[in-house]
Amino acid sequence: MSEPAAASIRTQVVVPLTFGDGYTTTARVFTFDGLVDGLEHVALGLGDRAAPLEGGSVIAGPTLTRLHSECLTGDVFGSRRCDCGPQLRESVERLATIGGFLLYLRQEGRGIGLYAKLDAYVLQDRGLDTYEANEALGYGADERDYTAAAQMLGALGVSRVALLSNNPDKADQLRSLSISVERQVRTGVHLSDANAHYLSTKARFGAHTIDLGLDVATELEVRRDRRRGTA
Repeated sequence: MSEPAAASIRTQVVVPLTFGDGYTTTARVFTFDGLVDGLEHVALGLGDRAAPLEGGSVIAGPTLTRLHSECLTGDVFGSRRCDCGPQLRESVERLATIGGFLLYLRQEGRGIGLYAKLDAYVLQDRGLDTYEANEALGYGADERDYTAAAQMLGALGVSRVALLSNNPDKADQLRSLSISVERQVRTGVHLSDANAHYLSTKARFGAHTIDLGLDVATELEVRRDRRRGTA
């Protein structure tokens, strides 16, 4: 990938945030012009990054940054099939404490869209894992492209990041788009009975830095085989 065309800040407005557990903070929400995919991605400036930002400003030093892909089921409705909602909640608090940006990217279902993601859930209930289900529907295992994210960071004056993510693909794509990822900062492991196989699959297939422990991973494989009728 090459360095993308420049985008610019369109609007910035202060928005108070409240989560279901009572945690509150304030974010400066940025919208953009010139994003390559034409989608309505937004950035949340948190902590000291909630201050007004002038166009053309350059932020020195690596900025703690989270690229968070939209998940209506997890972020809004609290679905426990994934860890998206808890990761969003954790990231906002960490960013508000340290200062940084959360880029909320309109890439539902690893880029396949909401309806297709729900179709994939049906296949997962029949025994496929989350990546296999996407592929069975004719999509790539992960279709997300972070070119717009790199444009957003450029508009915010950010060229160096400490990336709050367990996903190495995000770091690799940003580096290929001329964003310096100086380190990756892991999020927590938000494990439940409902999302254990999902997390195990991300660790195995996507090389996400998620430590579930050997016993958990083994038990998940046994459950998977039982669902497929091979155990």
